Amino acid sequence: MTQLITDEIRTWIGRAEQPIRFEVSRRDIVKYSLATEQCDEKYLRGDEAPPMFLFGADRPPTAIQDLGPDGLRQDPLLPDLPLKRVMAGGVKQRHFHPIRPGDVLLIARSITDIYEKHGSSGALIFVVYNISVTTEDGVLVMQQTQSRIVR
Repeated sequence: MTQLITDEIRTWIGRAEQPIRFEVSRRDIVKYSLATEQCDEKYLRGDEAPPMFLFGADRPPTAIQDLGPDGLRQDPLLPDLPLKRVMAGGVKQRHFHPIRPGDVLLIARSITDIYEKHGSSGALIFVVYNISVTTEDGVLVMQQTQSRIVR
């Protein structure tokens, strides 16, 4: 069985992007809450953000012409892998502090692991990310583990 993950690819483990500064507005919370059909009044009033509010907040807006043929933007924190089809693997979140309007958050993303598996459908490469969200004062708001599967 051929090893797909080279020593060069392994050097990506531990790489991190510069944290992104994200200012939370009541309007953004209300818009998100309406779009995702939240029922809790604290979300609909914009007093507190629902649990998935930050999903994708670390990704910049991307013009359609800048998307790949699969509809995804090029991820600067994804090494050049021998397999090319990227799929969502899974997400685990732990919330430590509510997100409220006026909060200024820092969103930091890093690669914590890259590994491969071989099964009946062929080879798969897993890329695991840690996304940490803190306030500017250093209060931990959320910890997320996200994986991508490349086949």
